[in-house]
Amino acid sequence: MGATGIDEAKLEAFMGRAFTDIGAIISAPLVVIGEKLGLYRAMAHAGPSSSQQVAERSGAAERSVREWLRNQAAGGYITYDAESDRYTLPDEHALALADEDSPFYVLGIYDMFASLYADEDQIVEAFRSGQGMGWHEHDHRLFRSTERFFRPGYRAHLVAEWIPALEGVQEKLERGAKVADVGCGHGASTVIMAAAFPNSEFVGFDYHDASIERAREMAREAGVEDRASFEVASAQAYPGTGYDLVCVFDCLHDMGDPVGASAHVLQSLDVEGTWMIVEPFANDRVEENLNPVGRVFYGASTVICTPASLAQEVGLALGAQAGQAQLTDVLKQGGFTRVRRATETPFNLVLEARP
Repeated sequence: MGATGIDEAKLEAFMGRAFTDIGAIISAPLVVIGEKLGLYRAMAHAGPSSSQQVAERSGAAERSVREWLRNQAAGGYITYDAESDRYTLPDEHALALADEDSPFYVLGIYDMFASLYADEDQIVEAFRSGQGMGWHEHDHRLFRSTERFFRPGYRAHLVAEWIPALEGVQEKLERGAKVADVGCGHGASTVIMAAAFPNSEFVGFDYHDASIERAREMAREAGVEDRASFEVASAQAYPGTGYDLVCVFDCLHDMGDPVGASAHVLQSLDVEGTWMIVEPFANDRVEENLNPVGRVFYGASTVICTPASLAQEVGLALGAQAGQAQLTDVLKQGGFTRVRRATETPFNLVLEARP
């Protein structure tokens, strides 16, 4: 290559890392196929299986299944026993790949990757222009995959851990409270809360009308439409006052004007109300986020979150790794005087803001 002073060991190490990434990228569509054809479900808790057995259980063609199994074994998603020519999906892996009700289920995010490739030209232009790209401008698969990715975590933590970590909120919800879920998307968080607290009233707001339509369907399917309604509205202008609890789940950083949204939340709250802000987990210093989780969140932030904010008025572009200090500054600029970290998970930062 004509370069001098090359550290061959460093080059080889990087090439190994790059090829690992290449293998992951080419395997991503195969993971989607595995979910859509039920291949992981066909292997879950079934013990060692031949390619023919997996094909028969899933209704797919054996020769294609055989090649898929070999790819999955090479990536460590399943195991292969050469002596018996059998493949096994470990029970631990099945929690992430075959059980959609598991808090560890990860397959919901994979359609997001397909949506981003479909949006490649628009994303590239957004980079060039700096004008951003609205959430509503993305391929339709992004909306569903986002809801499916976040829902397992909400189901596992929202009612059991996050709400109890807020001062006095659980008791209010049990008695009967008025709740706004702002930026609700498909309404997964709204429906989960409505199912847990039948005495309370929940309203989900989102500016994306297609998402609101889907949220209404989810409420009907869950049997909570009597206490969970949905309206098209922005974070800076949603209707209503006297809310006991306002929630934003993984969307404050997507807003063009989060300070303006904070000010609107403040005026919509009851004097004793609470604002719960759930954001992707992040430390305050960039170097502390340079890890596998940070890599995923910075990636999503680059092609989805930051462009979404830039496409709106103000365009503050917090990014998905803003961290508590920067988020707290935004909340206080909006008029909140008390902000604390209520709880956290490896993937979530949960803040409580009070007037």
